[in-house]
Amino acid sequence: MTELSPHFDLPEESQIKDLPQDIQEAILAVQEKAGFVPNVFLMLAHRPAEFRAFFAYHDALMERDSDTLTPAEKEMIVVATSARNRCLYCVVAHGAILRIYSKNPVLADQLAVNHRTSPISERHRVMLDFAFYIGLEAGELNEEWKAKLLAFDFTLEDIWDIGAISAFFGLSNRMVSLTGTPPNQEFYLMGRVPRDK
Repeated sequence: MTELSPHFDLPEESQIKDLPQDIQEAILAVQEKAGFVPNVFLMLAHRPAEFRAFFAYHDALMERDSDTLTPAEKEMIVVATSARNRCLYCVVAHGAILRIYSKNPVLADQLAVNHRTSPISERHRVMLDFAFYIGLEAGELNEEWKAKLLAFDFTLEDIWDIGAISAFFGLSNRMVSLTGTPPNQEFYLMGRVPRDK
């Protein structure tokens, strides 16, 4: 079994039954769907109130129907910005999700290295440039960026989503780095090889 953190005493899978009932249920639900417990769930279960707040905001951002952003585009933002934040966990985990949503086994790797040289559309390049500007450069939405994004048919609500996803995963990236939480081995092959039935 992989040690979840060299620094903090995080719950192991065998200790799920000792967690608050709602957190147990959330973890067991994702285990049933994925076939394993993503380590980030165990890491955040170290502080139950933060677990609840984190996943409530995660779901509000990533599961809401955006005006034009697809689930794959949201994952593109996560992978590209997490790579710049040097967060192995989020690049590996969300790279797996991106491979599944996009049905493209190499896109996540290309974005993690350099989205500007990746074979993506100009719309996606502008989306990721803006995500970097807000999430990594502490930029502010101005009329120039607004006009550029609107020209690629992003709505104001999409612009909010791009910035919020970049900002939220900056938090996630830093928490994974703080705790030294490793990616699950299962993520590496997801979307690359057929899933066992």
